[in-house]
Amino acid sequence: MRKVWVAAIAVAAAGGLAGAWGVRDFARHAIAAETPAPAPAAPGIPVTAGKVVAQDVPVFLNGIGTVQAYNMVTIKSRVDGQIVAVNFTEGQEVKAGDRLFQIDPRPYQAVLEQTQANKAKDQAQLEAAQLDLQRYSALVGPGYQTRQSYDQQKATVAQLQAALKADQAQIDAAQLNINYCDIRAPIDGRLGARLVDMGNMVHGTDATGLVTIAQLKPIFVSFTIAQTSLDTIRQQQAKGPLVVRAYPSAGGDQLAEGALTLIDNAIDQATGTIHLKASFTNKDERLWPGEFVSLRLILDTRKNVATVPSQTVQVGPTGNYVYLISNDEKAERRPVEVASVQDGIAVVTKGLNPGERVVVDGQYRLTEGARVRVEQVEGKPAG
Repeated sequence: MRKVWVAAIAVAAAGGLAGAWGVRDFARHAIAAETPAPAPAAPGIPVTAGKVVAQDVPVFLNGIGTVQAYNMVTIKSRVDGQIVAVNFTEGQEVKAGDRLFQIDPRPYQAVLEQTQANKAKDQAQLEAAQLDLQRYSALVGPGYQTRQSYDQQKATVAQLQAALKADQAQIDAAQLNINYCDIRAPIDGRLGARLVDMGNMVHGTDATGLVTIAQLKPIFVSFTIAQTSLDTIRQQQAKGPLVVRAYPSAGGDQLAEGALTLIDNAIDQATGTIHLKASFTNKDERLWPGEFVSLRLILDTRKNVATVPSQTVQVGPTGNYVYLISNDEKAERRPVEVASVQDGIAVVTKGLNPGERVVVDGQYRLTEGARVRVEQVEGKPAG
């Protein structure tokens, strides 16, 4: 009986110990369930990133100008006559000396032949008169010829010599008129529309021309700049030729690059501007007479300066600033000094170093030390 009680006590003790361990394990799991999990890290603010780039940036003045032909010639007839040939097509490029029109030369050829005949007649008379003068000269001494007859013969010779000169002048004039019948290009250039058709009569006094020639290579652009910039322009020009770049008036890629060739000798008092001219080689003929273009007069070039997209720079109560992206992907606010903003590029003279990462877009939600997430790099597609 005693053994039975001992066994019962042992079983009860074992059950109690097991129950105690079960309660402790349950309590441990309950405490673990009640303890909150650590909060996940806050997601970064999405931004577009870019890099500070060192480059040469021009300093320039803007202007609007008009393209002008280097030379513009209106071809007119110098003689009267009928056009018998047209030797070009409208819009054609020609060289100096190329034939353009032919006027009927036959009337002037007849005049030329008549003047040549007159000269031949006067030449024969002069030769006869000179022979008589030699005879008179030999006979005056012995008294077989009077001094008066000799002087008269001498005057006749001089008169015939003058007549020969007049004949030659008439021949030259007639030959010149024949040459004028052959109308040729005086310069290299491009022809415009033909203003007179073949078969029409033209006159040397006509106000209307036959065709125009515009010299396009090289070509001029005439423009104006505010008088306040005149002193700077003259100082920079004294250092060397100033570059001028032409662009379409509506914006777009550069059309041509030339050089400043004229600073006018007076300021327009009505507008307060100074008239300038730039010359362009125009080999590809991208500039056309009468065209309006935008111009940039390059005054100087900032060498190897830090640049960022213009929207990178923000304006705060204390001045300009940008947000940089640190190595641990956090935003760092940094004050900067901006020299100029042009063509979407800000030139930063203080506060940035080439190669640093900056926030180009998305900075309006940023604060100092905020975590960022780069979703796009400037100049590269997202994703």
